[in-house]
Amino acid sequence: MAAAMKIALLAVAAMAVLSTASAATYNVGEPAGEWGFGINYGSWASSKQFIPGDSIIFKYSPQLHDVLEVSKADYDSCSAARPTTTLKTGNDVVALPATGTRYFICGIAGHCSAGIFFR
Repeated sequence: MAAAMKIALLAVAAMAVLSTASAATYNVGEPAGEWGFGINYGSWASSKQFIPGDSIIFKYSPQLHDVLEVSKADYDSCSAARPTTTLKTGNDVVALPATGTRYFICGIAGHCSAGIFFR
């Protein structure tokens, strides 16, 4: 019985290590890795397979940009009026704890409509 318990504990520990090891961290827009103009974030995101446990990092100059997490409706209209989250450090880490689509835009006037948005 004790041997079976040890095997079960080792199996649980191994699964925990494997699930942690599979989590990844992505710089949004890499290889340039910067939240800003001139990057097709749709193409960038489509080349990734995000899974629960991953993190994304938005790197940018806080004097020039910010990051707003918004609803789908606000994303579709590039509206910064009702963000659910506002990030302004220039090195913002966003955990992805679950599957699903999340929506991010730059809230500086004109930046979203110029292409600084990501889902």
